[in-house]
Amino acid sequence: MPSFDIISEFDSHEVSNAIDQASKEITTRFDFKGTDSSLELTDEKLVMISESTFQLQQMFSVVVSKLSRRGVDVGCLDVGDAKGSGKLMRQEITLKQGLDSPTAKKIVKLIKDKKLKVQAAINGDKVRVTGKKRDDLQEVIQMLKEEKLEVPLQFDNFRD
Repeated sequence: MPSFDIISEFDSHEVSNAIDQASKEITTRFDFKGTDSSLELTDEKLVMISESTFQLQQMFSVVVSKLSRRGVDVGCLDVGDAKGSGKLMRQEITLKQGLDSPTAKKIVKLIKDKKLKVQAAINGDKVRVTGKKRDDLQEVIQMLKEEKLEVPLQFDNFRD
């Protein structure tokens, strides 16, 4: 019985490479000369530190361009508010990975509302879709690509 998994992940190695490229560009750009601007990447958070909110916006645009060139979907970024501490501004960006429960339920509901001959089941942070025909599974993939969900989706583990 054919099946596939719906997941929401990103390549952490590509993210770290993109952040390294962005920090190199920020250190060489003219509008950041003489400022204490930096990017810090931990496991799930990116912290941008600069002297003004305008510079934080410029840093964010550099990060987004580097991530998109590396093939990382920027829909996985959850941007926090800029906070001031002393003379520096700080902004945290959370990198979201995996499907949370409300999003997974929404995906299952979308599939069931389409009334296709497939079954969708939530398995942890992914959704497994099984059906008798490969065409039905491809129709589910097409339908989900057309929907505007708040997380980027990948379709993995396709089996016949």
